[in-house]
Amino acid sequence: MSDVIQERAGVPVLLCDPAGPPIATEQDALDLVGAAFLGAHAVAVPAARLDASFFSLGTRFAGDVMQKFVNYRLRLVVVGDISAHLAASAALRALVEESNKADHVWFVPDLDALDARLAAAATR
Repeated sequence: MSDVIQERAGVPVLLCDPAGPPIATEQDALDLVGAAFLGAHAVAVPAARLDASFFSLGTRFAGDVMQKFVNYRLRLVVVGDISAHLAASAALRALVEESNKADHVWFVPDLDALDARLAAAATR
């Protein structure tokens, strides 16, 4: 499967292929932003595609990537199990908790959870 735009809970979402290339640079993130401009309002990236530096907050990579999406008014959704990363970093746990309280960046375990979040956001 390649990256595709699919409507989920009434929202056009760019679903990134789990087997796609890693997101390891800011340019990789900008490439996803560009692909989303074909009509998506959100980008769902499998956690496995994110370089390990994304989850190591000292690298600032996560902040740089998240800021790109905020600047372009796109919702970034990290989809998948990040429990090993969370167990290793209190700072990452805090970031995920705060991000999930807002609307720009979400961390969800699977696409069903994404659908539920999108549906809930539509009713606000």
